[in-house]
Amino acid sequence: MDRITITIDEELLAMVDSLVARKGYASRSEAVRDLVRAATQRETTPERPCIATLSYVYDHAVRGLAQRLARTYHDHHDLAVTTQQLQLDHHARLEIAVLRGPSGAVRRLADSITSQRGVRHHALHLVPAQLEETRHDHGAGAHRHLHVHA
Repeated sequence: MDRITITIDEELLAMVDSLVARKGYASRSEAVRDLVRAATQRETTPERPCIATLSYVYDHAVRGLAQRLARTYHDHHDLAVTTQQLQLDHHARLEIAVLRGPSGAVRRLADSITSQRGVRHHALHLVPAQLEETRHDHGAGAHRHLHVHA
């Protein structure tokens, strides 16, 4: 591991120390490494493969919203791995989707879902991944297929 030196003003250093304390980082260095990783992930190229989670709360009573969401996932079945729903109250439903594909396409899908009327409180988390075609024996002989490595 390489060591670097940075110059930082007192106010920003206080924010770093507060982050270290709140999140329980072992050191300032670990906090800064985590911040750099997060910033780098946000700046991924649109073609770079990723695994992502999209979570959002929506009002299922909004006319036609559930059908529009289902149609959106159907139209992007190549990106949607799975979804899970949880009823929060009489109107609010939490949905969590696992997505996989080029980061630009995943972001566009997430935007098309979260911009729907009735969708609120959303977050997208992308993790860069590598797609590899490998040969594996799954009991019926060797065959090639894609595997994702995050």
